[in-house]
Amino acid sequence: MRNIEELVPEAGHADAVGLREVDAAELARYAVDPAHPWWRRRPCVHALAGRVPEGHVADLIARVRDSGDVGEVRIALLDLLAGREELLPWLRHEDRRREESYGLPEAILKARGLLGDRSAAAELAALAASPWPRQQALGAAGLDALVTRYGAEAVLADVGDERPEDRAFRIRTRHGSGADVTDALADPDRGVAYLAQSLVSDADRLRRYLGEAPTTGAKLWTAYALHRITGDAAETRTIYDGLGRPRVEVAGLDEEVRSAIVHAYASGCQRNSDPRWRVEALCTDPPFLPDEDERLRRATAALTTAGLAPRAPISCGEFHQQGGGTYHVIECGAGRVFVSTLGMFASAAESEGGTEGQDAVREALAAAGFRWIDTTTGAIRVTDLCVYHFGGRGPLDVDTLLFYWQD
Repeated sequence: MRNIEELVPEAGHADAVGLREVDAAELARYAVDPAHPWWRRRPCVHALAGRVPEGHVADLIARVRDSGDVGEVRIALLDLLAGREELLPWLRHEDRRREESYGLPEAILKARGLLGDRSAAAELAALAASPWPRQQALGAAGLDALVTRYGAEAVLADVGDERPEDRAFRIRTRHGSGADVTDALADPDRGVAYLAQSLVSDADRLRRYLGEAPTTGAKLWTAYALHRITGDAAETRTIYDGLGRPRVEVAGLDEEVRSAIVHAYASGCQRNSDPRWRVEALCTDPPFLPDEDERLRRATAALTTAGLAPRAPISCGEFHQQGGGTYHVIECGAGRVFVSTLGMFASAAESEGGTEGQDAVREALAAAGFRWIDTTTGAIRVTDLCVYHFGGRGPLDVDTLLFYWQD
């Protein structure tokens, strides 16, 4: 039989099947020894699932409690030992709030839920409402364990309904029991209302609710949910027209730029976005986009004619050597030029030569039909349209949206 070093030859490459064949006591001894690399110890912990040797439990728990050990190993051990009641006093101790290892505070909360600690219910509800899927899953697992042990009503009482995350938990619980959650489309928190629209599935019930929905926002969420269920664009437009085609007005944002941004981002915007953006995208026609290759040829030709010696365009992902986005980069004698994929929009990076080089680029591209996005236009913040960008989930400015890159 191969040894542990052979079964885990390097970080990220573990023979999980082979490790399951290793004696549990040997795995436990290896896992608790911090002299071994953490990336070998963690697969050993995973391989102990369902077969923890009782004689090694105390040593395994000691590793969980050791704040000097590697967080990834401690998290794996918490999952492995989640049913051990003797862990609960340590898990509940106020010192746990000072744990700094990445992912460990969330794993501790989940473990408290699995052990039936109702005092963790409110924190688990907040965790389950996180925008990060991994954290959502941990919070939901802890809450589910509490509900299984004590019943939904008891846990709902523990959580309350004052915070948006409390109401989100209440809605998920109601929906899980088969109850109608259409009334939550009127929740004042957009994230909660978005959750409700993602859960409703009865188109007729939604049509009946349109007449009783107390706010324009609730009616827009209703229209959005209806469109998700039926795909009936004509019905969605009729509702939108009947509401007066409400939209978020942004000072300085003209229709050309607005249309490009709405149709690029509103369909996939973050849950705390205003529903007016979402329904506007469904009920308006997308802008005409010239062929991308032709657009880049026009830009390159214009810069060449102006004597600016452009290099071949490359995507922003290729330029940054990772990720992707909504623009191409053209290096030329006047600096770095950006050509958007969302329309005939162009901009440029500041260069050591100041604005003189940019003026030549702007004039050349304007003659070829491109619109220059200057600093004033680029700085306009598109209110309440929340787009993910390097961990943030808030409104972005025009420059970032037209020339967006994410690794």
